[in-house]
Amino acid sequence: MGQTTSTTAAVPRRRDRSKHRPTTVTSPLRAKADDSLLESLGSGDRKQCSLVCRRWLLVDGQSRHRLSLNAHSDLALVIPSIFSRFDAVTKLALKCDRRSASIDDDALILISLRCRNLTRLKLRSCRELTDFGINAVLDNCSLLEELSVKRLRGLTDGAAAEPIGPGVASSSLKTICLKEILNGQCFGPLIIGSKNLRTLKLFRCSGDWDKLLEVIANRVTGMVEIHLERLQISDIGLSAISNCLSLEILHLVKTPECTNLGLKSVAENCKLLRKLHIDGWKTNRIGDDGLTAVAKNCPNLQELVLIGVNPTKSSIEILGINCQNLERLALCGSDTVGDAEISCIAVKCVALKKLCIKNCPVSDHGMEALAGGCPNLVKVKVKKCRGVTCEGADWLRASRGSLVVNLDTGELEHQEASVTASDSGVQDNGLEMPPVAAQRWAANAASTRTGRSKSFKARLGLIAGKNLVACTFRSWSSFSGRSRNR
Repeated sequence: MGQTTSTTAAVPRRRDRSKHRPTTVTSPLRAKADDSLLESLGSGDRKQCSLVCRRWLLVDGQSRHRLSLNAHSDLALVIPSIFSRFDAVTKLALKCDRRSASIDDDALILISLRCRNLTRLKLRSCRELTDFGINAVLDNCSLLEELSVKRLRGLTDGAAAEPIGPGVASSSLKTICLKEILNGQCFGPLIIGSKNLRTLKLFRCSGDWDKLLEVIANRVTGMVEIHLERLQISDIGLSAISNCLSLEILHLVKTPECTNLGLKSVAENCKLLRKLHIDGWKTNRIGDDGLTAVAKNCPNLQELVLIGVNPTKSSIEILGINCQNLERLALCGSDTVGDAEISCIAVKCVALKKLCIKNCPVSDHGMEALAGGCPNLVKVKVKKCRGVTCEGADWLRASRGSLVVNLDTGELEHQEASVTASDSGVQDNGLEMPPVAAQRWAANAASTRTGRSKSFKARLGLIAGKNLVACTFRSWSSFSGRSRNR
């Protein structure tokens, strides 16, 4: 009797344990955990984890939204298997090297049918593609927001070329970038038809763009960012761009036919301009007049980069007075930016945080002016300005302890290489030198040092006694390290 009772009592305990078995690996909770785990890993780690089990292989494919593929012609054979596994891709880059045959239109059409949820597509050096393949993407990918095409050689030259676009993607496109396209104007219908376009970037695309820009600016008025580099464009094109009243960012790089007149037109109409980059290619066609117009009409300007442009104190002073939000300023390759202009910046540009001066006739006196001006300045980069010495940069650092000063005189790299290659015993890292060699090198450097005012020499008294060689190599090492960390 007692034996029967004990046996009966044991059965319910086994049933109770069965009710609390752990959830299976295919449960929604476990699936969500797997997704979160793989999404937190880098690309290399995810590849390794996808080999653990079939579940993780599946999750890896379903959770990858970015994919970059080598677009050789052989890729066409594996397109079905690739996009069967990675069926959630929204950002795709197809890149081919210059020496290899790329995928053709048939492969791109197949991709567009497999990836209808694409929001970003980058095509680079896919020379076998033509307008037929590009149009297939625009017709099949209705969610496309960004299209970037570089080195597309398959377009027919002249009037026989088929227009590209607009397609169903035109309503969603926000960014179009065209680089090194011989007949880039074939994309005209696409650009004109993209009513919601916000960013247009055109780099080294042949043909006269003035007339097309007139049509684009009349139809697409909501653009906020325009980049034009090495294009055949004149003041006519700039005047057309001025119709984009919402424009905030403008890059004009090596467009020699653009002058002060075109820049004035942009400044007077695009009053929301925040970032302006101009590479004047030393043609002297854009200068004080154009910059003064920008200063008077664009009070929201935060970033100004001038390369090969020759502004003077007059335009810089107006910029400092009117553009109270100017935080980043770069002056490169200018023959007119000297100590007077830097002193003006120090006094007038009170909001300035970052200043870059490259290949300008600036000296230590300019550094002296910066020490007492620009109260919000956090970083100064000086490169290839022969008048600025190591002592001047060190004195600026000492005067403003929190200020980051990067100095590269342009001669340091040559000096470091020559000294390292010699038998003087310099360490491999270029930071130490035997005392005798160091003294000889420092003496030669001191003998060629340019004269300075007595007051400035007095302020540099404490620094002048330091070892010049150690100072030089320390500055070079500091500059290189910070450049790599960017």
